[in-house]
Amino acid sequence: MSVNRAQRVDLDVVADLIPPNSRVLDVGSGDGVLLELLQETRQVDGRGMELSQRGVNECVARGLSVIQGDADKDLGFYPDKGFDFVVLSQTLQATRNPKRVLDELLRIGNRAIVSFPNFGHWRVRFSLLIKGRMPVTKDLPYSWYDTPNIHFCTIRDFVNLCEELGATVEKATALDANGQKIGLSMPWWFWNFFGQQAVFLLKR
Repeated sequence: MSVNRAQRVDLDVVADLIPPNSRVLDVGSGDGVLLELLQETRQVDGRGMELSQRGVNECVARGLSVIQGDADKDLGFYPDKGFDFVVLSQTLQATRNPKRVLDELLRIGNRAIVSFPNFGHWRVRFSLLIKGRMPVTKDLPYSWYDTPNIHFCTIRDFVNLCEELGATVEKATALDANGQKIGLSMPWWFWNFFGQQAVFLLKR
């Protein structure tokens, strides 16, 4: 089954951060598109965890080793430094306790990779300012009353959380609305305003 990643511009950024043959845990695997990409292009030893039974079924149909589990409750069963990389892609904002989940990622993996939509993007700010309504965008496609996202954050918020947890940002990439990388030399405030989503490589 081929990888359909046209709607997920962060996937190639995540894949580029992972060396071949790494041990990877993909938390919040969804339909398995990222884990499949990593196995095809990086030959990783990959495992996954997904909350929804439908997602688990789709992953298994792709031939992936994915179990049903809740990031808020089940990460504690994994051993310290059991993986080279733990990936949480577009899932942090849907967890009940993002701080605890990120802390667990940093415990389980030698490195953690986290991607998320940036609630500080100018389109979001504009929608709130002009329309006075919660925005609906490509990266935030749900209406406020049916969204799985319960903890929106900005890039600046995430950087502050990393500091609280004693995590080192080894690499970070912000992507604009077209999926293009924003220059690394730009300051955090620029990323926070123009980055539609972000990908962070962390260690502790």
